[in-house]
Amino acid sequence: MGRRLLAIVMVFTALLANAADTTTEKLPVRRVVLYKNGVGYFEHTGHVHGTQELKIDFTSAQLNDVLKSLTVLDLNGGKISGVGYNSVAPIAEQLKSLRLPLGESTTLAAFLGALRGTRVQVHNGAVLVSGRLLSVEEKTIRSGKDETIKQLELSLVADTGELRTFPLTSALSVRVADHDLNEEITKYLSLISSARDQDLRQMTIASAGLGERSLFVSYISEVPVWKSTYRILLPTKADAQPLLQGWAIVDNTVGEDWKDVELSLVAGAPQSFIQELSQPLYTRRPVIALPETAMLTPQTHEGTLNEPEPAKVMMGPAAPSPAPLPGGIAGGVVGGVIGGEAMGMSSKADRFRVLAKPAAEPESPTAEEAAEAMEAEASGQELGDLFQYNLKEKVTILKNHSALVPIISSHIKAEKVTLWSASSERPLRALWITNSSGLTLDGGTFNVIESNAFAGEGLIDPLKPDERRLLSYAVDQAVRVDHKDDVEARPVTHIKIARGVMVQTSEQRDHQLYTIRSTDTQVRDVVIEHPVRAGWKLSDGVKPEETAASSYRFRVKIEPGKTAELKVDEVHPLESRIALSSVTDNQIKLWFNDRVIKPELEQALRKIVQQKNEIAGFESQMQTRQTQINNINQDQQRLRENMKALKGSVEEKALLQRYTRELNDQEDKLQAVRTEMENLAVKRAESQAQLNQMLQDLKLDEAI
Repeated sequence: MGRRLLAIVMVFTALLANAADTTTEKLPVRRVVLYKNGVGYFEHTGHVHGTQELKIDFTSAQLNDVLKSLTVLDLNGGKISGVGYNSVAPIAEQLKSLRLPLGESTTLAAFLGALRGTRVQVHNGAVLVSGRLLSVEEKTIRSGKDETIKQLELSLVADTGELRTFPLTSALSVRVADHDLNEEITKYLSLISSARDQDLRQMTIASAGLGERSLFVSYISEVPVWKSTYRILLPTKADAQPLLQGWAIVDNTVGEDWKDVELSLVAGAPQSFIQELSQPLYTRRPVIALPETAMLTPQTHEGTLNEPEPAKVMMGPAAPSPAPLPGGIAGGVVGGVIGGEAMGMSSKADRFRVLAKPAAEPESPTAEEAAEAMEAEASGQELGDLFQYNLKEKVTILKNHSALVPIISSHIKAEKVTLWSASSERPLRALWITNSSGLTLDGGTFNVIESNAFAGEGLIDPLKPDERRLLSYAVDQAVRVDHKDDVEARPVTHIKIARGVMVQTSEQRDHQLYTIRSTDTQVRDVVIEHPVRAGWKLSDGVKPEETAASSYRFRVKIEPGKTAELKVDEVHPLESRIALSSVTDNQIKLWFNDRVIKPELEQALRKIVQQKNEIAGFESQMQTRQTQINNINQDQQRLRENMKALKGSVEEKALLQRYTRELNDQEDKLQAVRTEMENLAVKRAESQAQLNQMLQDLKLDEAI
């Protein structure tokens, strides 16, 4: 009997194993990498046996990204035989298959209008009328002396041939007598109802092979952007360094839970985009009218180109929560509430825990000591232009819940200073920090804890290792800054002459005075941000402690209750370029009187002007000769016209002799003038060459 029972159990077990080969099981997510561009990288791993199907749940918003990035691998020699998902046509396309001309949103009037011509039965109190629906109209009727209302009115042609109208009131009922049309109405309402349930998409992955095998699936998906937030705990001991705690806010809005996943957070945004691949694509086809007389013959054409559980984040084994310490930090454990709960704990919510070093004394440690004992829960690594935080412990975040995950706990170098700039009305308390954590800090919010109390908060941009940055977090009530500005223009300070061009350099000087008053009882370091202006440079002897892209930063130390001054002098050089070939006597006289040029330069410039005048004289004479040539040419043309007009006249012979003599005289004059023009051109060229040589030889580079 025992052997028979054992045999039955073995057979039943084998049947269950064979049945498991064809069942569809969930493929859990094992690794998640979140980016700053609104996408996440997901890895699923699981085991299959024989021929088996595994499923993954997505939302409709995820599916587009999944389809363009899905990678499926059978790691032990099996074959991926297929991947499928429930495709849902747009509701507008599904409605086209119905006989009712109704859209996704409709009204009573539109619905009854779609039933025109249908057999209906109308009940209005004791009246029962059967017939075909004719129309539904909106009419305006009087409800009082000066008031009107709009009311729908139904018209039908009764079986007796009468035209009957009924106002659409709560006492009126309409029954569709057409059985087939009643089924269409049921289909319409079912489609409208199913549209609410189309957000969940289930992908089925079919794998075929022998024995136990491992399956790997990866893809990207649209997810909320993860966010960074920091805490800076200022020490009470003079020789201690501030502690930086970094937290990441992570939201799980995908179709399934993240249970014991490896979570990585990347401070960067690789290029990504959305393409509607999950929706069936419909294209618009042209409507071609049939010809009236031609018969059609078959043709061929080219192919187309075309109530939930509370969220929980578990990191390591659970541990009992100790009593809270001052400053809101638990001794030995930092607790946080995840999910829809507020920052208080509910009885159903779990904590995520980071175990600290055990206290040396039986008494509870201080908040500062507890923070010092904390260790970073993430390691960091560079990824080219990106930076990745890898959490050391696996994380569980249920779907539609969020988590506050610790990623950094490190000492940093920081100085507490007062920051003033022209863009801020009041001085600000700030930390001048150096990122000595060895990790890249992602941009986000931060708040400062000082003496176990909140001291202020602000924003931080991404910060590379060893990079220095000012972080302001509160108004400084003990420091006042007064700023005065005095600009003066100075005459020409430098002259340079080369290649016939004189460059005169003058300058503007800006004297700025910052008066700083402190009413504090301790020494203050005040950082003044002085703007960097294009074309201006600091005068000799003025050096800032640090220079940023848009400002110089000067540090001023102020004794308690004292006043200090910061003087910043800037110079703005102004250049004027003058071609020496265009210099005039008046300019030379003005420069000499203003002591811009020395006597030696004045004489050299006057020689240049004289040479220019000589060239101008030759050009004037040449212009005069050219005018004479033009006049002679005009006279010769006139004489030739007169000679043509004398043909056949009595005076022809005598006048021709006279005109010929005049032409000969003019030719002699013309030849003489042309010779003079040639001589003048040679002299002008020689003078121009002398001027060019003078301009090239004149060189100067001296301060005034």
